[in-house]
Amino acid sequence: METKTKLENALKEAMKAGDQVRKRTVRMALAAIKQAEVDRQMALDEATVIGLLQKEVKTRRESLEEARQANRPDLVAEAEAEITVVMDFLPKALSEDELRALVEAAIAEAGATSISEMGKVMKILMGRVAGRAPGDQVSAVVRQLLQE
Repeated sequence: METKTKLENALKEAMKAGDQVRKRTVRMALAAIKQAEVDRQMALDEATVIGLLQKEVKTRRESLEEARQANRPDLVAEAEAEITVVMDFLPKALSEDELRALVEAAIAEAGATSISEMGKVMKILMGRVAGRAPGDQVSAVVRQLLQE
């Protein structure tokens, strides 16, 4: 089932169950998806929807850090709950070993031998990783392997 459809179904279930946190979080995610569709004037593909959900998680993690620095346990708990809800709709994350194997395969496919060819490797990888690892983590592994 498509992620957007899962979100819409989860919204209905949350409304029936009276789960305010889940309802609010899913609504925010759907609003971000719909706004992107309006901006682009077309329906989004699955990879783009996953990317938007990752952006939502990243935003909430930043809010979580700010709430911790401000010593606001109420906001910390709220942000953690929202992250948990959004993570339910993302694909299972890659382990470090799985990511490393994908990076090694992409480096071999691109024939990359130096850090200056990192762009070619990243272009190959980002489609394969799509939502299962953050871009900064992928680039760190690529950089590490190309420097070896």
